[in-house]
Amino acid sequence: MLAIGVGMMGLGIALSEVPWGLLTDRWGDRRVLLTGLLATALWLVLMAAFVAPRPGHVPGNAALALGLLALGLQGGSVNGSSGRAVMAWFREGERGLAMSIRQTAVPAGGGIGALTLPMLAQAFGFAAVYGVLAALCGVTVVFAWRWMHEPPADPARAVAPASGPAGKAGPGPLGNLQVWRLVSGMGLMCVPQVAVLTFATIFLHDFSRIGIAAAGLTVAAVQVGAAAMRVWSGRWTDRHGNRRAYMRACSLLTLLVFATLAGLTWLCAAAPGRHAVLTPALMACLVLGGICTSAWHGVAFTELATIAGASRAGTALGLGNTFAFAGFFLVPMAIPVVAAGYGWPAVWLAASGSALLARPLFARQARA
Repeated sequence: MLAIGVGMMGLGIALSEVPWGLLTDRWGDRRVLLTGLLATALWLVLMAAFVAPRPGHVPGNAALALGLLALGLQGGSVNGSSGRAVMAWFREGERGLAMSIRQTAVPAGGGIGALTLPMLAQAFGFAAVYGVLAALCGVTVVFAWRWMHEPPADPARAVAPASGPAGKAGPGPLGNLQVWRLVSGMGLMCVPQVAVLTFATIFLHDFSRIGIAAAGLTVAAVQVGAAAMRVWSGRWTDRHGNRRAYMRACSLLTLLVFATLAGLTWLCAAAPGRHAVLTPALMACLVLGGICTSAWHGVAFTELATIAGASRAGTALGLGNTFAFAGFFLVPMAIPVVAAGYGWPAVWLAASGSALLARPLFARQARA
């Protein structure tokens, strides 16, 4: 029940992304971002007051689950609005790098939180954790109020949505087949990513019998490598104009690395005496696979927003995040079932299969 409760925040984000995106395209980036951040800060204050455990009061799992669900519903406002702002402020040839830096903020923030929040909770309790997060949202509100404005008119920054027949404007993002293909591929590529981020430590500790510290360092290497590759990939694809090819390459490498990981895991299970020899290879596959399945985010969101056009990017980005965060909700619940019923090789083989299914969805758009 606790695992489901924690996953409820991802579900809340997934459910709210498209409504927030539609609102962003109607209201503008600044209004939605400020509204969402303020609402998130206020909700965190309420969680500190009523949901945080304290002496004589331990809230139930249902209260935590509902609190995190509501937190996700409000926090989902940030993704589409900030992505649409990138499309508005940066020109073609700059957006891949800018969007990739934006996407890098997610693992960076997660890493900082993982290092600091447990110590804060241990020293001062969970009310302090929620309070600090609320304060950080408040600081971000000030930053957004001070610096986030509509850009000056500049035709070089404008991005029109994909055109339909005879030069007519194409369908909106929710009616655009190219958008649905791309977000479906993004959702499938999140399956191996979530598998590594949520279960690599457990797999290495329980299956390969290595220490928690070494397993944690493996996941940390994935996060650091993924952050660096996201920034590099944004710059690379800006210079070469090859976003679709890059995404297909990431899916192919992910497919191969996770298939190799599945084979090595099966070999370890079949010949337990080889564990010590093969464990470094398992760790290397997890690091390489985790980076490959995480490096494409900024590139994919840039391509998605470009297809939709800057004026409708909020909706498209919201849809993309819906598919991504659905994986963060569903995959952690599915992996224990697959691992218990069929073993760890099946888990990594399923991750490889997801990348296989994603690859054709990143195919280059046919030219008229």
